[in-house]
Amino acid sequence: MKESTRIMFKKHGWRIDRAIHNYIYFAFYYPYVKIVQLFLILLKHLTWIKPLQYVGDMAFNRYHGKFMSLEDTEKIFTLDEDISAVSSANKRIIPRKYAFKILFQEPDYIAVMDCPCKKAYGAAPEFINSCLAVGKGVASFWLEHGEKYHAHKITQAEALDLIRRFRKQGHITQAFFKVATGGSSGVICNCHPDTCVSLKASSITRHIRPDLSQSIESGYSVKHAEQKCTLCGTCVQSCHFGAVKISDGLWSYDAKTCLGCGLCVESCPNEALSLYVDAGKARPLDMDDVRENLATT
Repeated sequence: MKESTRIMFKKHGWRIDRAIHNYIYFAFYYPYVKIVQLFLILLKHLTWIKPLQYVGDMAFNRYHGKFMSLEDTEKIFTLDEDISAVSSANKRIIPRKYAFKILFQEPDYIAVMDCPCKKAYGAAPEFINSCLAVGKGVASFWLEHGEKYHAHKITQAEALDLIRRFRKQGHITQAFFKVATGGSSGVICNCHPDTCVSLKASSITRHIRPDLSQSIESGYSVKHAEQKCTLCGTCVQSCHFGAVKISDGLWSYDAKTCLGCGLCVESCPNEALSLYVDAGKARPLDMDDVRENLATT
């Protein structure tokens, strides 16, 4: 047994079922996501079937992504210390029943490999190598088992360069949490609505169970400085969720529709937009907040 496999089984303790799920999930990433892709097709067209809704509820409580602003993402990829926050207090940031642990052990140990969602949906080759594992526990497993997915080790600076490049191309940063991987953070992806299983699942289910959307809002909303705005429309083009609109010479914004990714803020040429912590939403995954208020020693 490879060393990373032993680490993974040890993490799950007596829950051998979850360890096996963990192994299958990452060792056979692509076929796993192809099966999920098939389930989404069924869910989209057969949402009235109660058993499918039950399976969706079960999945979304156990596997979900937290939207990240660029600033909060940068804080993760410049960590120089281990972070451990595992109590239910984390639910103010990750409001889910099971997977909410915030763990970054040896955060400068990072691997990148092919995104199975992008492979499944036929993304352009230059966008496929985009999934990041932060911390030796997950990253070493990818490196030892993910050769077929072009897994390789990169530095924190290289990871940030990759994320910034993808965000300029309209990709959203998500930190993923999954019961089968210990219910904790560690996987951060560059996601696009056209090629992301998580974002497609959220789009399908938002009108059925908005409380169990697979994607959790970042915790931010957008502030508009009218005096700086030229109504150029760049923010409208960058928003994947229709939260920003310009009509009859007026700029409008729907905070309920906005998931706080921050792409509109970064795209604005006049710095007319900014993010603020919205008290009506789940708290941001801000490592300063986690370190000061949630982390255990």
